[in-house]
Amino acid sequence: MLIPYQTLRANAVRIFQAAGSSAEEAEIVADHLVEANLRGHDSHGVGMISIYMKNLAARSLIPNRRGRLIKEDGAILHYDGERGYGQVTARALTELGIERARKTGLAAVALRNAHHIGRIGSYGEQCAAAGLISLHFVNVIGHKPYVAPHRGADARLGTNPVCIALPAGEPGRPVILDMATSRVAVGKVRVASNEGRQLAGDLLLDGAGRPTTDPGALFGEPGGAVLPMGEHKGYALAFICELLAGVVTGGGTLTPKNQGQDTITNNMLAFILDPRRLVDQAWLRQEIEAITGCVTASPPRDPAAPVLIPGDPERQMRARRMAEGISIDDVTWGQLAEAAAGLGVKLEVAGS
Repeated sequence: MLIPYQTLRANAVRIFQAAGSSAEEAEIVADHLVEANLRGHDSHGVGMISIYMKNLAARSLIPNRRGRLIKEDGAILHYDGERGYGQVTARALTELGIERARKTGLAAVALRNAHHIGRIGSYGEQCAAAGLISLHFVNVIGHKPYVAPHRGADARLGTNPVCIALPAGEPGRPVILDMATSRVAVGKVRVASNEGRQLAGDLLLDGAGRPTTDPGALFGEPGGAVLPMGEHKGYALAFICELLAGVVTGGGTLTPKNQGQDTITNNMLAFILDPRRLVDQAWLRQEIEAITGCVTASPPRDPAAPVLIPGDPERQMRARRMAEGISIDDVTWGQLAEAAAGLGVKLEVAGS
């Protein structure tokens, strides 16, 4: 099913408003989710809505909360998400961090106790658009782990994403590294399961710790595990994320006591730097553009797959999906329709 992004956004806004969000909050969350779909990150798109509605009902997600600043100390800001929509609270904190970085040159912002904050790259894009550089480290608590440690046979960590963002060297082309520290995001495994599609053989372990191509094995009993990217290197980075985001923010780590709440809680530690304190901005842009041109001029091994920079795949996907529509599998659409019907909302499917 191909749905125009405008239709998908309108559906999401109506669902969130019916679930109790203000018009402003509904639009922020809907825009964030649909933007994830547009950029090819369906794991963080509108397929999350049914989970959000379940968490609203359980009161582990509370609408119309922007979070609150619990401490500021010079360049350091500490923020509590108050169980509000993470897309709202993380965005609000990032705005504060941008303001502080412009004032002090460097800001460290810590977010704890936020519901799912979604696609981390959006906060990197927010900083890059302001001409700033940012590093974001995220962990998750509130549900069972999904990622095995290197050499381990069962899940002990979350997908613990990292984002590093720099301003554009040329208009519309910021450098945005946004990746899970696992070989594949759990949401992408869920999408593959919904579509009845097998995965590559080097991504998952089943409940007995054996390699499997069945995405459903991750969600069974006993549950399977996603492998870390880059073996020991990805595992080490995931562990560092657990410490920076879970310990330094005060939000907690994915130990057994933080696994049984059946919700999604994100913690994030981010550093935001104003590069004007170090180098001339015109030179910075020219140098980023120059190294981009140098790297992407490498002859591609496959003529149909030229060399890209971080952020290019998402920009290309966004252009395509804005023109063609966003593909939604039947299972995800059914979950979305069920969540909407429970709120008295009928989904639009114009252009499907």
